[in-house]
Amino acid sequence: MQSLYEIALILTPGIGGVTARSLIAYFGSAEAVFNAKQAQLMMVPGIGIKTAESILRKESFDRAEKELLFAERYKIQILSFNSPGYPHRLKLCYDAPLVLYYKGNADLNASKVISIVGTRKATAYGKELTQKLVEELKAHNVIVVSGLAHGIDGIAHKACVKEGVPTVGVVGHGLDRIYPAQHRALAEKMLADGGILTEFVSGTNPDRENFPKRNRIVAGMADATIIVEASITGGALITAELANSYNRDVFAFPGNINEEYSTGCNHLIKTNRANLITGIKDIEYLLGWTVNQAQERPTQLSLGLTLEPEEKIIVDVLNEKKQLGIDQLSIETQMLQSKLVITLLGLEMQGIVTGLPGKMYKLT
Repeated sequence: MQSLYEIALILTPGIGGVTARSLIAYFGSAEAVFNAKQAQLMMVPGIGIKTAESILRKESFDRAEKELLFAERYKIQILSFNSPGYPHRLKLCYDAPLVLYYKGNADLNASKVISIVGTRKATAYGKELTQKLVEELKAHNVIVVSGLAHGIDGIAHKACVKEGVPTVGVVGHGLDRIYPAQHRALAEKMLADGGILTEFVSGTNPDRENFPKRNRIVAGMADATIIVEASITGGALITAELANSYNRDVFAFPGNINEEYSTGCNHLIKTNRANLITGIKDIEYLLGWTVNQAQERPTQLSLGLTLEPEEKIIVDVLNEKKQLGIDQLSIETQMLQSKLVITLLGLEMQGIVTGLPGKMYKLT
């Protein structure tokens, strides 16, 4: 079972997600990594003698077997990097986890996924904004992702449960517990239509260093991250920076310049790290949600127009899907984003493709 080898690999001392994926890419599978010789392992960039010896000792297999049994007992899905259920948006991030543990029913690859984050010390202003935002998002059939923390995160999850919006909480610990404990009942309600997601094995404590790792999943698995209310040093700003590094849209609500928990949002807007929004209309425009795809007809290209192979692939995909973001286009065309961006630019210059707000594209 590949899951056993993948869990064992990520639990091996000295191996992180990036290194684990490099090893698998080099040898073909996690099982092949453990069957490799020391000299072969050390041929992989970044693998020294200590790491190679850690792999060869295979000391993490007992722990990996226990995790498989735990997952089976509590009906937890193990989402390996190459499994169909793994969030495809997250998969495009350079530091995506090798393995995720998921309990719930929401489709992590839904057509619209939005992250909502903010301060743990939400004001009445932040609470009202969050609740109204969720109410407005409901009409778009989105999945809302957040971190199940106190404050804006918890308010967003609660509003989703109330409005019947699927919501996924990403946690910084194993699924044998819920932190904070006050959100245990909330987490249970979220499982009906949403879920709880983590990269940490059972028994992992909610230690401080786990939360920035949690934040990268919150940012990476969504089309856009919305910062409702945050201080200048809050964890929400870390999530915003991560989302920007993944080339995802970041939105922020402006706040009173004299309020501590508006300084973070105002700073993101002032430094062009977030788009200013005041409500759903801004989000619809910036993400291109206002386009009526149902009324669009397949575009007929001019007779005699010659396309390069890569251009034809993009045109065929957009002709079928009508409108896609850069991340989804990369998946559908199986093209690297660096190559995709250049090819799209050429198609735009020819008047074949039109760029839309929110890094969306459609045929002209």
